[in-house]
Amino acid sequence: MNILLIIVIVVAVILAITGGLVQSLNFLLWVGIILAVIAIIAWLIRSLSGRNNV
Repeated sequence: MNILLIIVIVVAVILAITGGLVQSLNFLLWVGIILAVIAIIAWLIRSLSGRNNV
């Protein structure tokens, strides 16, 4: 699960940088932001549920 979150974060950063540099691919900026938010939410849910189980 951690590897999946790292991959999503890396893809989000790459898409955000690409979207910011290339005007014609501006939608990639939004895709990167959405993927980053999903990764953060997944990490928060995982960390909160992990604390409750311990």
